[in-house]
Amino acid sequence: MNNSTLDQGAIDAIVGGYHGAPFDILGPHIVDGAMVIRAFRPDAERIDVAIGAKEPASMVRVHDAGLFEATLTSHKKLKPYQLAVTHHGGQSQLYEDPYAFAPTLSDFDAHLMAEGTHLHVYERLGAHVVESQGVRGVRFAVWAPNAQRVSVVGLFNQWDGRRHPMCFHPTNGIWELFIPGLGEGALYKYEIKTHYQNYIVTKADPVGFASEMRPKNASVVWDIDKHQWQDDAWMAGRAERQGVRAPISIYELHLGSWRRKNGWEWLTYRDLIDELIPYVKEMGFTHIELLPIAEHPYDGSWGYQVTGFFAPTSRFGTPDDFMAFVDACHQAGIGVLVDWVPAHFPTDEHGLGFFDGTHLYEHADPRQGRHPDWGTLVFNYGRNEVSQFLISNAVFWLDKYHIDGLRVDAVASMLYLDFSRKQGEWVANRYGGRENLEAVAFIRRFNEAVHRLYPSTITMAEESTSWPGVTRPTSEGGLGFDYKWNMGWMHDTLQYFKNEPVYRAYHHGTLTFSLLYAFSEKFLLPLSHDEVVHLKRSMLDKMPGDVWQRFANLRLLYAYQWSHPGKKLLFMGSEFGQWREWNEASNLDWYVLGHDPKHGQLRDSLRRLNELYVNEAALHEEEYSWDGFQWIDLHDYERSILGYARRAPSTNETLLVVLNFTPVPRHGYRLGVPASGVYQEVFNSDATQYGGSGVTNEPRPSQDVPWHGQPYSIEFILPPLGAVFLKRMGNE
Repeated sequence: MNNSTLDQGAIDAIVGGYHGAPFDILGPHIVDGAMVIRAFRPDAERIDVAIGAKEPASMVRVHDAGLFEATLTSHKKLKPYQLAVTHHGGQSQLYEDPYAFAPTLSDFDAHLMAEGTHLHVYERLGAHVVESQGVRGVRFAVWAPNAQRVSVVGLFNQWDGRRHPMCFHPTNGIWELFIPGLGEGALYKYEIKTHYQNYIVTKADPVGFASEMRPKNASVVWDIDKHQWQDDAWMAGRAERQGVRAPISIYELHLGSWRRKNGWEWLTYRDLIDELIPYVKEMGFTHIELLPIAEHPYDGSWGYQVTGFFAPTSRFGTPDDFMAFVDACHQAGIGVLVDWVPAHFPTDEHGLGFFDGTHLYEHADPRQGRHPDWGTLVFNYGRNEVSQFLISNAVFWLDKYHIDGLRVDAVASMLYLDFSRKQGEWVANRYGGRENLEAVAFIRRFNEAVHRLYPSTITMAEESTSWPGVTRPTSEGGLGFDYKWNMGWMHDTLQYFKNEPVYRAYHHGTLTFSLLYAFSEKFLLPLSHDEVVHLKRSMLDKMPGDVWQRFANLRLLYAYQWSHPGKKLLFMGSEFGQWREWNEASNLDWYVLGHDPKHGQLRDSLRRLNELYVNEAALHEEEYSWDGFQWIDLHDYERSILGYARRAPSTNETLLVVLNFTPVPRHGYRLGVPASGVYQEVFNSDATQYGGSGVTNEPRPSQDVPWHGQPYSIEFILPPLGAVFLKRMGNE
């Protein structure tokens, strides 16, 4: 029997879990001059309304499913109250009523969200531990404009979607609810009742700040503002450390497989403070770059298929732990870059796909919304709210976690509508072309926002095509990145080194070709994780020849990379010459360092290269114009020798680099030099301390013999498969 002030349709909608405006029904309301309070508690045997010191008023059960109502004729105004709930079994407890707390989304926030320009949307969406009307709790908000009903579910309500339906803001599609009494650590999801064929689904929070450990996937309430940062000195000097004239030498890392405890257990973020940071510092790298650390369900994706864009993966600890790790890196003088993946997302049911019963984040047309290579979904960059979600996510990592830069993954797949698609499998843009105009606009907006809000941070593009102006400012028609991965250099260089030395004379142009375009973009030279997986073999195993030659070739390759114009990046394990391909399921083969000294010697040579790169301005001050580079000898293809000079325009210091790509020592090799004086080796990859054969040179005085177009020259022995760096130390 309906003895409520509600009509039967409203009652059925509440108890059935499909009422889209629960604040119209639940909580306190003035009806005919009296205060009516309604609550839906399926777990309650009895509910009383407690108002101050007055005797609690009993609520009437108006539906067997657990809908209660009380009419308080003595109260003409709304007053603070609590619900005294007697549960089945006789236990009683006082609760604050969520529906007594008005929604707090401001008109200004609603306006910005609706137009897709809220760059700090994470301040409003997600789960925030707050105080409302003097009561602590958690404010939840999620974007799901096409849902029929959205509820917060968790252990606190037995995952019952009828218990905490949310308030809908029709102007921007946001659902909101404050649940008093909840705090940090609470597990939750959003149960979404859609208009699509009675489809109901539970989703992790797209803006959740923490997540359960896979294979579980609930979001976790977390207060991300507790950490007391101690990196003021780093932040104040960051712009100088990351500019085009600064040395940037990056150690690329997959945190789960760098090193493990007991051979199988992941190091935590706090473990890494003690183990990784001293190692990186000792090796002389200026930055680390982390493969994606946002939450992801599948280890084998290496983090590139993200479901929790705002949550550092729980595999290695809490958000606080990750902040402590970044903070410690900064205090040690190490920058932290992370891979960011706005190109696609996986199809896992708890993720973003078909979020509110519609293709909300992705395109509905599979020719635009599905990636043919990775089985993932492609973001709809033309939807303002999606662009807002991604850009605010980028800002979030720079803001809350003090990340120093973002390497944007798979940019080419975003730029081209026909990326990995055959004819008929893609949709042309409005001009009939293959360029994804919405993605281009998004990328430009992203770079503009990041550089406006955090001008000392950097963005890097993994872009494998010849798209023009990747690192040109957006004001000049470019995409606005600071640096671009030089995939052409990487491909050509590795292809050259795979050749047996006897054949390298026929491929000499493969090396010299890179200087034809080296200054067309601000390039970063990557030897990344992608080059040591999927049967491509490890860096050491790519090299031809016997064991000695393989190590010599790899030392030579690194010397070439570190002396070539462009910032540097090397994937973990490559610094000591791991034989085995990288496998994310196990740690690096550190044991080889104890089995063969050549691995440690290779690592020593790279440490020295990092030291030179940082300390010798000629190697880093001018990496993006001919002012910092000059060919000395690029035509000696028959002997596979390259010679060039690196210069620091501010001081006119010069470092000469000579590379011998054959295992034949060149006695009496003559090199043209620009000035008279004594030239000394500051690096020789063939030194015995690096595992070489020991073909090194004492300081050489210049001779008045013009050579290689230079007014003077020196004569010395060029080591086999060796690199020699020479510096003028003074007059004879």
